Amino acid sequence: MRDGGVRDAPGDAPDDARDDYWRRRAGGAATKGVLANAPGEPGIAPLADAAAEQAVSPDAPVRLARHAVGDDLAHLVRHVWIPRWNLPPGVVIEQGVLEYPSSNLVIDATSAALHGPALGRGFQRLEGSGAAFGVLLQPGVAHLLVAGRMSALVGSSIPLDALRVSHDASTASLPQRVRAAVDAGDDAVAIAAFEHWLRAQRLEPDADADLLRRIVDLAETDRGILRVDQLADAVGVSARALQRLVHEQLGLTPKWLIGRYRMQEAAQRLATSDPPPLAELAADLGFADQAHFSRQFRAVIGETPRRYARAAASAGPG
Repeated sequence: MRDGGVRDAPGDAPDDARDDYWRRRAGGAATKGVLANAPGEPGIAPLADAAAEQAVSPDAPVRLARHAVGDDLAHLVRHVWIPRWNLPPGVVIEQGVLEYPSSNLVIDATSAALHGPALGRGFQRLEGSGAAFGVLLQPGVAHLLVAGRMSALVGSSIPLDALRVSHDASTASLPQRVRAAVDAGDDAVAIAAFEHWLRAQRLEPDADADLLRRIVDLAETDRGILRVDQLADAVGVSARALQRLVHEQLGLTPKWLIGRYRMQEAAQRLATSDPPPLAELAADLGFADQAHFSRQFRAVIGETPRRYARAAASAGPG
């Protein structure tokens, strides 16, 4: 994913190949977009191997597992994510995240809602013991569920019962069925309940949604794309049409997409066991120089790249 070649993108592949592409990525380690915590503070491990171990370890204070959905739903759902935490009394953490440019349907102990992405660094406050069930929707799907403009969902949320869905017994009972399964530790049953509900919604993304998936994928994977006009050329539309499509279906801008993925990759690489030199990382991500990269990283993450790398190394697997 990190080598940035368009050969890895699913844009022109047959539908079954594109869906397989997304399914393979759904099962990956749950680290990209998850930020390192302060030294000594429990959280989701920033290292891929440690996060994979956390996902199956009952002793980890914070665990995060990812699951793919059924083949027929891969065009609607990028992956299901299920966090669980068990923190000592008095311990409160804020897990930092750089969210994907899409929306999450989240069911937790007290609510069920569709959440839009945060423009900056997001935080999830965790304390005591608990769990949640999250579904990261594919780009171009959330707008089928929202009555108003997608821009209103950015940094906000809409309750499940206020979405454009079938308001029948299955919708009313979905949160309870999912919570019961997650509490029992049965992820498969929780996912099956959600999949049954989603199929009943009969969502049909249009051609624009398929184009949007390609736009988002190229912004994520093609390191040669640094500007909006380059992204527009890559998908064969005008810059103005690109701006309009991304804003209408995501509530975001193409410039934000490109910048977000560069910061996600920067944070992920700085949290490895052998982080690259900052000048090398800046060049790999297409920044003019190290100073420009460091300024943008600090503006988004809230600390310098060097300090972030030290914190990730000190924090370890949590």
